[in-house]
Amino acid sequence: MADRHSETALIVGVAARRRRGGPGGPSGRLARDAVRALPLLPAVVLLAIFLIGPVISAFFGAFTNASLRGAAARGAEFVGFRNFTDLFADPDFPKSVVITLVFLIGSAIIGQNVLGMVLALAMRSAHGITGSVVSTIVVAAWVLPEIVASFACYAFFAPEGTLNTLLSLVGITGPSWLYDWPLFSVILANTWRGTAFSMLVYSAALYEVPPEINESAEMDGARGWQRFAFITIPMIRRSISTNLMLTTLQTLSVFTLIYVMTGGGPGTDSATLPIFAYQQAFQFSELGFGTAIAVILLVVGGVFSLIYIRALRPEVD
Repeated sequence: MADRHSETALIVGVAARRRRGGPGGPSGRLARDAVRALPLLPAVVLLAIFLIGPVISAFFGAFTNASLRGAAARGAEFVGFRNFTDLFADPDFPKSVVITLVFLIGSAIIGQNVLGMVLALAMRSAHGITGSVVSTIVVAAWVLPEIVASFACYAFFAPEGTLNTLLSLVGITGPSWLYDWPLFSVILANTWRGTAFSMLVYSAALYEVPPEINESAEMDGARGWQRFAFITIPMIRRSISTNLMLTTLQTLSVFTLIYVMTGGGPGTDSATLPIFAYQQAFQFSELGFGTAIAVILLVVGGVFSLIYIRALRPEVD
């Protein structure tokens, strides 16, 4: 009986210390969490300065008449939603949105992800030397500086460039790719440029799939595409969702590649939202108007991120 009373008293004492915020209470846990988070403080400060700060500045600038010339260059004034109303009334804006979506779907969601997955699957069954050569060629496009890769793509698709030279060897007269097919050309170029990242992500994910699971499915009569669709894909959904998000956000911000290859032309036939924002802000000196386009682009990226997080969120283990 005495032991039972002692145990009850001990439990009551521990509960009282927790309510008072003792070492095991909520206050104690908060203190320990705060101490553990201290090493992250410098990173949080840097993110606030170099990431959150520019975003806030962009949102503020989108509601002003900031300009590179004239009276607005000396002191911008708050104009409310005028930049956005002018933007939605501009006939070039919806065209730029459509071009951006086509470029995104063609070069990132389909191009980089599908081709990256195909290469990752091929690398699993490739011989050592073959796999090394292929991976080196693919990764070389990714590690090149962006400006170098952009000029290489321009030289490849130019009227007298590498592609038309190769076509002429088999008796085919190639078109002026950058003039007749500008959007198609930049889609292919961006796919070539970014596929290596998807290949590396999916290669790492596929190596995490236990081979005995596929072997068991094969013994049960599942075909190759069935094993891939119903076993491999569900097991690497985390990698798929992460890679889709990263390639989407990266493709939405592509500027140098398109600007070097086509400059957004001919006309506005390859002017994605980043190119359109640059033209308005720096070629026409309308900083506030160009910043409004950048804010729209930021919102589009956020919407795609939410879609991927919700639609491709893996099941709770």
